[in-house]
Amino acid sequence: MTLRLRTVLIGLGIVLGVLAVLEFVVQAQKGLTLIAIALFLAIAINPGVEFFQRRGLGRGTAVGIVSGLAVVAFGLLGLVFVPPLATQVSHLATALPAMVDDLIKGHGPLGFLERRYHVVESIRDATRKPPTGALSGAATPAFGIAKGVATTLTGTVIIAFLTLFMLLEGPEWRRRVSDLIPERHRLPAERIGAGVYRSVRGFVTGNLLASFLAGVVATVTLLVVGVPYALPLGLFTVIVELIPYIGPAVVTVLLSLVALTESPLAAAIVFVVLLVYHLVEGHTLRPLIYGRALKLSALAVLVAIILCTEVAGILGSLAAIPIAGSVQVIVNELLAERDRRRAGGDPAARQATEVGG
Repeated sequence: MTLRLRTVLIGLGIVLGVLAVLEFVVQAQKGLTLIAIALFLAIAINPGVEFFQRRGLGRGTAVGIVSGLAVVAFGLLGLVFVPPLATQVSHLATALPAMVDDLIKGHGPLGFLERRYHVVESIRDATRKPPTGALSGAATPAFGIAKGVATTLTGTVIIAFLTLFMLLEGPEWRRRVSDLIPERHRLPAERIGAGVYRSVRGFVTGNLLASFLAGVVATVTLLVVGVPYALPLGLFTVIVELIPYIGPAVVTVLLSLVALTESPLAAAIVFVVLLVYHLVEGHTLRPLIYGRALKLSALAVLVAIILCTEVAGILGSLAAIPIAGSVQVIVNELLAERDRRRAGGDPAARQATEVGG
């Protein structure tokens, strides 16, 4: 079989295009992370905007009302949770040196890690750097903290504005893209777009709700067994649980280790409760929340997470399932279109399709 030069060039162009896209994703990972977070928030909030639109309000007014309600909700949550959260974080920061000192000396519930496995020496060897002067060494942590706070605040503001503009201009952008598609392909493209939107919205809303519930379960469990700093650890649980499959495993192990500093019984209770909760959640709650928006096999999900995480890190792990669901929607639509064409062009195929229907 002889390959045409055109076929070779097309294949080479596709390969180079894919490599260019991957390189762009790696280089622009921080910016793409902000855009992805804003997109997920816009998709999660958009049903509220459509709710007010169905009642006769304009898009801008609906977005303003929903944005105002979101600000009020976050403000109330802040008033309720921020003071105790700040107090517990402050106590944790104060107690951390003593906890580390006990670990270094081989005392306390986690002392066996140092006595048996010399964990502290291993960490010191891995992180030891040549001295760069007392002044610069003392200033580096302060600069790092200030930079982290500034980056977080800047990212939050950017995400807020991106989300607002996505809500305001989303329908107009969708119409513009639809107008660029040839008439004969517009209907299948619109079906694909609607299916992708349902898939992503189902994942985003389901994942946010499931992560919040997991944080509540973790916080209540830690409070019941007497583990300190339950609120910060609960917030940590909500954030990490956003990563599908990997997040629950990380949370279960880390919170059990934290509870071990209180007592082995507390660690066992935390481990069992979180393990049982995640088993129940994975087989009942998440499928119920996602509904029919996502119909992916466990193998497809794991492959998507591994590949997307390898390419784009945390951003890839968060976007893996929506990407896999979108690909599935596109493939299903292409297969359905192929079947429709076969049934429409071949009388025998059309008759078989009608009989099968």
